[in-house]
Amino acid sequence: MDFYSTNSLSWDKLEYGTDAIQNLHYGLIHVGLPTMIDLSKDKLPNITNGNTPKNYELCQEGDIAFADASEDTNEVAKAVEFYKLKGKDVICGLHTIHGRDNQQKTVVGYKGYAFSSTAFHHQIRRIAQGTKIYSINSKNFFECYIGIPSKEEQKKIATLLRLIDERIVTQNKIIDKLQSLIRGLNDFLYTQYGGEVLTSFAELGTSYSGLSGKSAQDFGSGKPFITYLNVYSNNVIKENDFQYVAIKDDEKQNVVKYGDVLFTLSSETPEEVGIGSVYLGKEKVYLNSFCFGIHITNTEVAFPPYLSYYVSLTAFRKFIYPYAQGSTRFNLCKADFEKASIKLPTLENQKRIYSVLEHIDCKIETERQMLNLYNSQKQYLLRQMFI
Repeated sequence: MDFYSTNSLSWDKLEYGTDAIQNLHYGLIHVGLPTMIDLSKDKLPNITNGNTPKNYELCQEGDIAFADASEDTNEVAKAVEFYKLKGKDVICGLHTIHGRDNQQKTVVGYKGYAFSSTAFHHQIRRIAQGTKIYSINSKNFFECYIGIPSKEEQKKIATLLRLIDERIVTQNKIIDKLQSLIRGLNDFLYTQYGGEVLTSFAELGTSYSGLSGKSAQDFGSGKPFITYLNVYSNNVIKENDFQYVAIKDDEKQNVVKYGDVLFTLSSETPEEVGIGSVYLGKEKVYLNSFCFGIHITNTEVAFPPYLSYYVSLTAFRKFIYPYAQGSTRFNLCKADFEKASIKLPTLENQKRIYSVLEHIDCKIETERQMLNLYNSQKQYLLRQMFI
């Protein structure tokens, strides 16, 4: 394989939606682009006016681009292949390595998968240099090898893996559509039934703080606790994804109970303050110190499982914004937030809405399991077909 020079254009010199030369930034290799780049579907940024390099090599179909650095050894030399360029001019940019098979030993569509294989990345991990940031350069590739079967066999391998990739893309779209449906339906049902009961979180239950008096040495083993990221990322927290903290038998710490509503206390942006979730597990767990919980005691007014959808409502997110205070870091004004009036559907309607939305969530979980199976199948083939 022969290698070509790349440019060092940063994101501020790139933009989308013009007719200028397109530029592959290494960040898109790590996140955003499939293994096989097809410019009839995939988008690359254009170089802004006046920033086109004087010397460059246009990419050709079948060319490979590697990310030359990462904090993760599994991501160093992550590869994409230019599968279909559709007549567009593309060059490789910052922190990329641009390679081409000038000897025509491979077919278009094969190399991207070969360089994504387990066998290849085992070699990369051995030669990647660095401590916090791992990197490689084009000279390192002279120490690496990939298997090259007949071109007919390459076509079969490439076709199979590309079809699996296309199915993974479709599966992600199915999940995205279902998530969009549940958000829209949640908002719609609230507009129909949400103004029936006036209350506040202070009237619904009692609040409590997260872990206190802990140092870094206390974490890693012991009793399970719910992390900030778990609260931030999930509307419902079940009995998984816990981390662990040392807690003595006679130590006084607040325990999270089934149906408790949990909120994040602070963030760097006001929009992310007060992100909520509900714990629907039965295991005895604790809560991260940058969160707080509300134990729902007034179950004649609130159905705790429904609150997992309530706290993600567009209307609720707008309601909570004014209680985020700060300049560089924003904190939730907890006392005012708890006393503020909120509107809920009747208990009966909460249960009905929860039933409808929970069925869609079950469907989403099934689709996620299918996605995991497709990804596992692809990884298995990448391990077994390239030795």
